[in-house]
Order: sequence, then C-alpha cells, then structure tokens
Amino acid sequence: MKKIELIGGTSWHATIVYYRLINEMVSERIGTQANPELLIYSLNIELMRAQDKERINARYLEIALTLQTAGAEALVICANTPHMVYEFVQPHLAIPLLHIADAVGKEAKKKGLKTLGLLGNRPTMTGAFVSSRLATKFGIQTIIPDERYLAQNHWYVSNELTQGVFSEAAKSFFLEQMHLLQKKGGEGIILGCTELPILMDKTAFALPLLATTTLHARMAADYILE
Repeated sequence: MKKIELIGGTSWHATIVYYRLINEMVSERIGTQANPELLIYSLNIELMRAQDKERINARYLEIALTLQTAGAEALVICANTPHMVYEFVQPHLAIPLLHIADAVGKEAKKKGLKTLGLLGNRPTMTGAFVSSRLATKFGIQTIIPDERYLAQNHWYVSNELTQGVFSEAAKSFFLEQMHLLQKKGGEGIILGCTELPILMDKTAFALPLLATTTLHARMAADYILE
C-alpha cells in the first residue's frame, strides 16, 4: 500500500471524517485485518481565516515539503478552500497533491452531469480553483447562488459548520439554496464545504448530491491501493 499524508485542521471535524472514511474504504477491499499508513498534519484554522494568500501559500508549501520528506507518496488536503494553493504548491513537489475537484469531476462524468451547482464558502464558490478545473479537465459548467445569498452561505460555513455547529436553520438554508440552483439549471449539487455532507446527512433531494469529502476520500483510498 502507498503511504499518503493528510493536511487537515480546517476544520478538524472534517479531518476526522476523512481519516475514518479512508480507513473504511481501504478495509472494504483488503479486509479489516490491516489498515493504511497515514500521517496527519493538523493546521490551525486561523491561517485560512486571515485570508493572506501569500502566507497561506507559503505555509502549505512548507508543510507539503515536510510531509514529502517524511515519506509521503501523495498528499490530501482535507478541505475545499485550501485547494486555492494547488497551482502554487504542486510544481514544487515530486509527489501528487490529489485535487478535490478531480474527485468531483470523475464522479460527475460517471453520472453524465454537465452542469453542477456549487455550495460552500465565498472563496470556494467565487474562486477558480474548483470551477475552472471542472471546466478545463471535465467540460463541466459550475453555477453558484445569486450574489444576495453569498454572504449568508459564507456565514454559515465560517461561523457554524467549521466550528462543529450543525443547526436546523443552516440545513433549511442550504436546502433552499439547492432548490434555487436546481431552478438555475443544476443537474447535481456539489457540497463544496467538507462539513456540508455532515449537515445534509440523510437529507433527500431530487438531484445527485456530490459530497466532496466522500469523493475525495475515495480518491485517496484508490491511490493507496493502486
């Protein structure tokens, strides 16, 4: 089995889910008598809250190089938003940084989906690190909520979900956003905050829900067992 390293902490609630899912998914194929070797580097979430892109890039590169030296054969960032560092960090590495958008794109292509609604915090929804990668690599169009809803999306992610608060008010809000994205032409919904699948667990919806946490963990498990 290949050794991968997890960069987590933003938030630690999702990092725990990644660790559990990767172990469960590997065990599905090799049995419970063994488990993969994993290293976890847990960051302080305040780094992302500061929104200093140069500092964020530098810190993720430092951590990635440290983990590469420690024997990592691939890296997994256990959150959506930090993938903004991908274009800066990956060229400096000799190992792959498994991109969360690739995991989403492969699943969407498998399901024949060409237009996806994207939910998450403001940087994830309005940035290019998810939408552009889906467009260029997979030919998938991404749509996001109207401007008047972006602040509330961001607030729930930053002030509740990443702090382990999963309220009924948040669930109702995001369910409404999913319906609005469906009306705008979405054929599926990307749960683009790694805590959103926790919030929406067991929630029924008419469109496929692409949980980035689960898909990314599956990508990691597949890499371990290649």
